[in-house]
Amino acid sequence: MLFGAVKRPPVLLTTIALTAFGLASFAGATRAVPPPSARATDPEVGAGEPRLASATRTETPPSRYLAIGGGSTPEYTEVSLEQDMLLAKQVLPGPGTMFFAGGADAVSVRSTNPLADGSTVLARLGDLFAPRAGRQSQYRRTTLSAAPATLANIDQALTRALENGKDPLLVYVAAHGEQGDRARENYVDLWGGDMLSVKRVAEIHEAHPRPLRMLVASCYSGGFGDLAFANADPARGPSRAPRCGLFAGPWDRQTSGCDPNPDRGAQEGYSVHVLHALLGQDRNGKTLPSTEIDFNGDGRIGLLEAHTRARIVSASIDVPTTTSERYLREVEHRRGNPSAAALPEDAAVVALLGKRLGLPTRAKAEQRWKELSAKLDALDERLGSADTARDRAISKLSGELLGRWPILDDPYHGEFAATVQKNGKAITAVLDSSADALELNEVDEQVEAIDAQLRELEPQEAQVLRLLRAYETLSLAASLKARGGPTYQYYRSLLECERAPL
Repeated sequence: MLFGAVKRPPVLLTTIALTAFGLASFAGATRAVPPPSARATDPEVGAGEPRLASATRTETPPSRYLAIGGGSTPEYTEVSLEQDMLLAKQVLPGPGTMFFAGGADAVSVRSTNPLADGSTVLARLGDLFAPRAGRQSQYRRTTLSAAPATLANIDQALTRALENGKDPLLVYVAAHGEQGDRARENYVDLWGGDMLSVKRVAEIHEAHPRPLRMLVASCYSGGFGDLAFANADPARGPSRAPRCGLFAGPWDRQTSGCDPNPDRGAQEGYSVHVLHALLGQDRNGKTLPSTEIDFNGDGRIGLLEAHTRARIVSASIDVPTTTSERYLREVEHRRGNPSAAALPEDAAVVALLGKRLGLPTRAKAEQRWKELSAKLDALDERLGSADTARDRAISKLSGELLGRWPILDDPYHGEFAATVQKNGKAITAVLDSSADALELNEVDEQVEAIDAQLRELEPQEAQVLRLLRAYETLSLAASLKARGGPTYQYYRSLLECERAPL
């Protein structure tokens, strides 16, 4: 089986298609090319790729990056996203443009409010009738100098950036993601309810094919892995527009990283590991020995190496992936003899993550993953039953309250405030000690106990899955290499794009 893979018919690539694509040009254009004396050698990829033709001159230097962050509303613009964007500004080579939530003038950054009192009558009624994440939060303007992250702004900026320049454009995204029916229909939320879909990025890029790299930290971000294909559609074969990407997780899995807690040390997500790794640091900013980050030994830190660092050390639910992994699983379904030399990044995951998890072999990893998956399935089933019981308990308690005070579920009613003020003690007594309230409290405790077990086991399952996918990638890549041809060459070009340093 393919772990965490989307099962689709294999794509048959023709030599004609890849010749029209200009494979060698793509491999050279999508990485930052150092002088020949400083280049790392790769026995499987030619060292003399041609450069792209010079871009049209502009009055100002072309953007080297676009950074997009925040949520659709202030409630979904957690402070961790702003912190990720601030770190990205330190890491990404300029010039570049930042887009964040409602922009510099919007009060759109949400963080936890240590002074919030969740025990008041109003807070308890809100939790019962209209629960929401942001109620006990505080908001402020962003410290970023950023434009609003609207679709109109990003469409325009992405089009202009791709029209100019010959060096690769990096698009970094720190936002919430949503899943569509197909990977190409996945999208990231933008300010005001807009969305930037995988399909839209493909459309813009194919009209203006400057080399493009994407670094996306969001739920379901692996949908952008389908940019490996023309129009982000596997049925249409490889993309002729030069691009690649690295993502926090597959197209069908959620990820971590959206945290209203401003304590950076308490956060856990893809961006905090990858961005620090690009600086040669661990997640706390401490300098790393080269052996812990320079997996191919070329003296530089590439995007794929930083991504690999996150795969090895992150304690989150993330299962990071890439365009090359997505393409490999589409075109190759046979197993070969793994080669650590061909894929030093995946070999590092096998060695280092396997050691950390105490799983020295693939068989042991598979057994552990099956055990964890069975436990999670059982917990999910229990949680479903507990949630159903909770819904019934909420309905019963709501009915008891509304039977006495019919407007308690409508804070916009003209008599709401007076009703709560006049009957606050009686309402509190129902919420504290009625039979329906006691039943709800009991069910809430059951739900919380199950949630706690899930929070413990889900990161464990994700880490084992990362290990299994590394084993799988090594095996599939070995089989594809043995088959050779343009399909393998295109896979290698995606890898080279992903490996490029900033």
